[in-house]
Amino acid sequence: MISFDLDMTLLDHATGRIPESALKTIEQLRKKHKIILATGRDMDNYFSVPYRDIVSPDAIIHMNGTKITVGGRLIYEHRFDPALLKELLSFCEQKGYGIGMTRGDEDYYIHPEIIEASDKRFWGSCGRRFQDPWRMLDMPIRTLAFIGSEEEVRRVNARFPQLKMPLFAGRQGADVMEAGCSKADGLRRLARWFGEKEDLSDTVAFGDSMNDLEVVKEAGTGVAMGNAAKELKEIADYVAPPVSEDGIYRACLHLGLIDA
Repeated sequence: MISFDLDMTLLDHATGRIPESALKTIEQLRKKHKIILATGRDMDNYFSVPYRDIVSPDAIIHMNGTKITVGGRLIYEHRFDPALLKELLSFCEQKGYGIGMTRGDEDYYIHPEIIEASDKRFWGSCGRRFQDPWRMLDMPIRTLAFIGSEEEVRRVNARFPQLKMPLFAGRQGADVMEAGCSKADGLRRLARWFGEKEDLSDTVAFGDSMNDLEVVKEAGTGVAMGNAAKELKEIADYVAPPVSEDGIYRACLHLGLIDA
């Protein structure tokens, strides 16, 4: 299995596109390897489906391992503890923090104005379809997204130590999940599903952000992108060029996974 994060690993945010060199590399890899997307996103959401369909992976580790699909079939999910969810949302509402999630083509966020401002800052516009965030209490929630500063992330995590909150690549927010969930756990579940080595010794994992830390560390070969967080580069087996410099292609060439 060869596992790829999406944002700033395959997907270049500067262009909004997956480089052609990366797509051609994936097609070469597909001949001998299973292609896995391992991301903090739910790849079944409306804004992620186009990238899902372009990559056409054999399996997807969604939302940092809290949802796993193979060929569209759900094989695993972990749901947020309802009491913890209610306490977390109430805390963020009181403190003025932006937190929530997207389901299908609808967005459920406490303090949606924070998410709208962030979208406009990074993408130039906001096309979210905000709904009543308290409806999340009646939904099966797997993971959440927190939008805010590193200091705010630390404050929330200090109040809720039972959570795991790896920072986004841009360090302007974090994924939010219950401790014990990770992309590495997801990859091990897929190894069992496909009948491969559960110690992940024969896997390769690419990433750039703090939610890739476990999977890059535990994979047989862990690759950090040149634009990756410093902490990820320090534990990676190999540091590739940035996504904007054909990093996926050049790394796979260097590792002998594809031919020139």
